[in-house]
Amino acid sequence: MNSRRPVTAFAMTTSVRGRVFPEAMIREYEAVADVAGFVTEFESAEARAVLADVEVLVTGWGAPRLDAALLEAAPRLETVLHAAGTVKPYLSPELLEHGVRVSSAAAANAVPVAEYTVAMIVLAGKRVLPIARRYRELQDDFDVEATFPGMGNYGQRIGIVGASKIGRIVIEMLRAYVFEVVVHDPYLTDAEALSLGVTVVPLDELLRTSDVVSVHAPSLPSTRNLLDARGLDLMPVGATLVNTARGEVVDQDALTRRVVAGELFAILDVTVPWILEAGHPLYTSENVLLTPHIAGSLGAELGRLSQAMLDELRRIARGEPLAHEIEPELLAIMA
Repeated sequence: MNSRRPVTAFAMTTSVRGRVFPEAMIREYEAVADVAGFVTEFESAEARAVLADVEVLVTGWGAPRLDAALLEAAPRLETVLHAAGTVKPYLSPELLEHGVRVSSAAAANAVPVAEYTVAMIVLAGKRVLPIARRYRELQDDFDVEATFPGMGNYGQRIGIVGASKIGRIVIEMLRAYVFEVVVHDPYLTDAEALSLGVTVVPLDELLRTSDVVSVHAPSLPSTRNLLDARGLDLMPVGATLVNTARGEVVDQDALTRRVVAGELFAILDVTVPWILEAGHPLYTSENVLLTPHIAGSLGAELGRLSQAMLDELRRIARGEPLAHEIEPELLAIMA
């Protein structure tokens, strides 16, 4: 099959470019495409000179807004390759309406989030947080099973809220364990649930009966406080909530109340606001593992993002369909 060398540019902050696209990776892009340059905005004469003949734009965290200004500066633009997770904060619908194809590395970014989630689910089942705390306090042997009856992962029920890209990878990874996995997702069909090997249940039942609840729903107006105070109160004492999605999906005040009361455990990689104010009780609660949004791609994992979009660029060069193209009709319900 004949191939072409699409004119390509990069648009993102300088720091992101250095983290996600080291020089060795840039050379791999140059082997496939004619790289016109790097921009951090679309308005200056220098940026417009780079963008004038660009057919493919590779973007990342901190990219300028992808809207009419980009279309004006890059009249030959055919494809945007977003080397990060969600592209929604950057993407104006007019780009898709203009016929520009958009692909993102959301599937690649989903992998470390799912890995982190599964690790936390397993740690939750083994009651690692309270056992480690008790061991630190006693500094001596104690009867773990008597102190934490019901601990262990065999046969536990895991509730997945949202069969998103990440949620589905989590489900696949959980096959390695003997768990009962139930899912709540209004968009999951019976055929898809059968294929995934899960049981679809109403949200109330999932919250009431799961040992661990893991949140993977997107942040949308319809999902704000999806797990509200009433729903959180259904969770049995000793259950664990894992949230690696978005803080807005959970009523944080209601969750904090139950956690501080010692009724629930929580493993939270996301909160509202993104960084909690100093002195918030979630920082000091013994029932919480709080991390600053580390589940997604960081460090060595960033290479998976740039590689995913390099693979897409190679498909463009060969005239093949994109593997991760965003469907305009699904944009509204995507994370």
